[in-house]
Amino acid sequence: MATTVMNAWLLSAELHHQAVSLALLAAGGLFMTGLLTGLWKYAAMARSPQARAPHYVDVAHRTSLFYAFASLLVAVLAALSPWSVAVTWWSVAGPLVFFVAAVGTYLVHGWLNDTRNQLARPYVLGHFHLPGWVIHGFMAALSVVEIAGIGVLVTGLFLRLTPYM
Repeated sequence: MATTVMNAWLLSAELHHQAVSLALLAAGGLFMTGLLTGLWKYAAMARSPQARAPHYVDVAHRTSLFYAFASLLVAVLAALSPWSVAVTWWSVAGPLVFFVAAVGTYLVHGWLNDTRNQLARPYVLGHFHLPGWVIHGFMAALSVVEIAGIGVLVTGLFLRLTPYM
């Protein structure tokens, strides 16, 4: 029975190799971003009289590492997905786009050193003020896409594994 289960999982992983590869590439890119922002953070701290890096440099560093490992989990969920190739791919790609976009916004704010809280009014990006609907629209889309995409994958995981429990 264990061999049959493993064969089914391996066939699923092969079927979803594009989604798994996308998640692994995102994990690698985000991990490298985490390492490079760690260097940026250290250099900023070494130059600062208070030994502090810009707030969003620190946030970018930590979230890059967090999202790198989250992307590895997404790869595993994709490999075990019982859903179609298209459903699995979109369930992987959607959250990954927002993982990268979130880190991207942190990198921009870290580079510009323009805020300690991107969700506080006035919403700033450098010298520009952004309308609230941009910030809240992005956050709403991020929430819906990440929760829906991962929800589909986790539901698939339960469907895949519960018959063997």
